[in-house]
Amino acid sequence: MDAPDGLKHLAAARWRIAVGLTSTMMALYFGFILLVAFNKPVLATPIRPGLSLGILLGALVIVAAWILIWFYVRWANRYYDAKVAKLRGRS
Repeated sequence: MDAPDGLKHLAAARWRIAVGLTSTMMALYFGFILLVAFNKPVLATPIRPGLSLGILLGALVIVAAWILIWFYVRWANRYYDAKVAKLRGRS
């Protein structure tokens, strides 16, 4: 794999991962916000005393962000950094 072609391939892979993770996070976040805006009674549904569906979903949006960050860090450490090192000639 030639360095310029390898670099283009690596940049395209990083772009695909970034767009995919960003789109996923935006869908989760804006989905939650739209639910808050247009269906508050559903979010007020009690699950247990002191815990409503809205609080649970809000916490899950935060946890989903952590999971997406973990996925990116894992991908970057295992794939991206190894390819960058190989392109620089440090494999």
